[in-house]
Amino acid sequence: MNRIGVDVGGTFTDLVVEQQGGAIAVFKVPSVPADPSRGVLDAVAAAAKGLGVSVAQLLGDCEWFVHGSTIATNTVLERKGAKVGMLTTEGFRDSLEIRRGIRPNPWDHRTPFAEPLVPRYLRKGIRGRIDVNGKELTPLNADDIRAALAEFEQEGVETVAVCFLNAYVNGVHEEQAAGVIRAAAPKMALSLSSRLAPILGEYERGSTTVIDAFIRKRVVTYLEALGARLKELGFKGEVTLVQSNGGAISLSRVSKAPVALCLSGPAAGIGAMRYFGRACGSDDLICMEIGGTSCDVSMLQSGRAQIIDGFDIAGFYVAMPAIDIHTVGAGGGTIARVDGAGLLHCGPQGAGAMPGPSCYGRGGTDATTTDALVVLGRMREGAIGDGSVVIDGTKAKAACAEKIAAPLKLSAQDAAVGMIQLLEQNLLHAVEEISVKRGLNPARYTLIAAGGAGPMHGATVGRALGCKKVYVPRHAGAFCALGMLDSDIRHDAYKVFDAPLGDAELARLPGIFAELSKAARDELKGEASGAEPVLRRVIDLVYKGQMRSVQVDYDPKTDTLATLKGAFEADHQRLYGHIKPITPIRFTALRVIATISASPLAAPAYAKGSGTPTPRGKRRVFLDRRRGWQDIPVYDGGGLGAGHALQGPLIIEERTTTLFAGPDDHVTVDAAGNFLIELR
Repeated sequence: MNRIGVDVGGTFTDLVVEQQGGAIAVFKVPSVPADPSRGVLDAVAAAAKGLGVSVAQLLGDCEWFVHGSTIATNTVLERKGAKVGMLTTEGFRDSLEIRRGIRPNPWDHRTPFAEPLVPRYLRKGIRGRIDVNGKELTPLNADDIRAALAEFEQEGVETVAVCFLNAYVNGVHEEQAAGVIRAAAPKMALSLSSRLAPILGEYERGSTTVIDAFIRKRVVTYLEALGARLKELGFKGEVTLVQSNGGAISLSRVSKAPVALCLSGPAAGIGAMRYFGRACGSDDLICMEIGGTSCDVSMLQSGRAQIIDGFDIAGFYVAMPAIDIHTVGAGGGTIARVDGAGLLHCGPQGAGAMPGPSCYGRGGTDATTTDALVVLGRMREGAIGDGSVVIDGTKAKAACAEKIAAPLKLSAQDAAVGMIQLLEQNLLHAVEEISVKRGLNPARYTLIAAGGAGPMHGATVGRALGCKKVYVPRHAGAFCALGMLDSDIRHDAYKVFDAPLGDAELARLPGIFAELSKAARDELKGEASGAEPVLRRVIDLVYKGQMRSVQVDYDPKTDTLATLKGAFEADHQRLYGHIKPITPIRFTALRVIATISASPLAAPAYAKGSGTPTPRGKRRVFLDRRRGWQDIPVYDGGGLGAGHALQGPLIIEERTTTLFAGPDDHVTVDAAGNFLIELR
């Protein structure tokens, strides 16, 4: 039996097959933004052809098909979701638009917030009230709901989002509303805040529920159609999806909360980091995964990923557990431009899969990162990958000359140098955002340079960060697809618990955690052949009056008030640089993280290299402003075996990526066949 992981990116769709015995095969095809399923099926066909089997045989022998996609995110970004009607508590229909007073840029008072996904005339107030303790003050008025549904039907509403005040404490009114809706409009899709995000914060709950309703039809329809098509082609199992929290879940359960897929593709990078962490012998890792459109930065600290409770998509808040990923518009297809003031910008816009960079010869005319790398000799001209893309150096130089060099009165070479320096500065800031700003020193970590474009910039960025080592996976261009095959099955159970940190409250924890544990186990029943999940208990703590909580692990057998306070203060000191010894500490929430470990990818025992590696040739490459152009060796990655050691400057060309190492860098091939760059 084999296992298949598929990652649909903005430029390429990557597919990884783990064959019986642990061998890894990687395939890349262009993505089809108009219909992502076509990219998936094209990748399956390419894999079958590459492995010399039929599609039916490949899928028939597949025991696990795991998929990550940006369709949920793109639906929000492009505002191509369903028409949503919203039911709120009477008097609170404007909470969605009022939002919070916090702005991303506190100095920018003019830029308007994103237009709500539900216009005001489709937000209906319903009589009925639950108080802050969960007690019913006023019964729910079913006639209000029926009247709202009648208006929704006239307006062509496709899904309904329900978010009543204090539903996070007691969701009975939302459940009653669901019953009325199902009776009156059985085919109407429905999203309830008390099921999706039972959290304190009406705006956050409402925003999350609206996004779930907005993307539900498109995402679920796409996934169900893809699953059905794969079954027609021979797949006998159920498609599994990667969630924003880095864990996987089956398609049948995803339909309960498609909003959990908003960071589906990039979140799989955590599985890949664990996999490559085992290979390089480190569990303190920072990953810089650069694809064609963007760069996703994430990290593992002592083998554990940082989890956040919410994130922003296109100006809308999503209150779902997610891997802490910082994304910037910096990829192989990132477009450079000169503004009216004569300043150079690099990103965030990208050339996408079509037309792509100018050098691809598909009609693109903008100067992109890839074009600059070709001008500087760091990427070669000619066919790359499977031959579907042929790089034209003349077109690359023309784009850099016309779009950047001419407005700035520079040579094409200097324009390309400026583009790459600016891009790498943006990458440096992206890594600092997730490390330095979290109170962590990136120099203590090994930097993983992944994605098709990551190994081209890894050594430069790692050196600027003070890192001693940069690790480059041989299959860097299929990083997230690999990670999908090393992702655990996961479900997060959550409960608001607003109380002081004291003995009486501590005594209540075992009972509440027992309820949460049962809910998590029930949700994972039937997943991974019914294996028993491993439970991790977490407590959210704050100083009284503080907005942001700090998560602390909880062990009912050993933890006391003193140990919980000590753990909280240690993390608070790291995050904020101070503690408040006399300020009371309060609970804000309790959570259980239930995981079922997937069969981990086996680190391949790569063939040992013999003799001294011989480059396939030399190429004239621009190294930096001090050293200028030099003829440097270019190695075929396929000809390098475990144990081979090389001194930079050099280029290593692989099927899915190209590695560039500077003059003082030392590159070795490890036992797993990956490349370790030691920075001097």
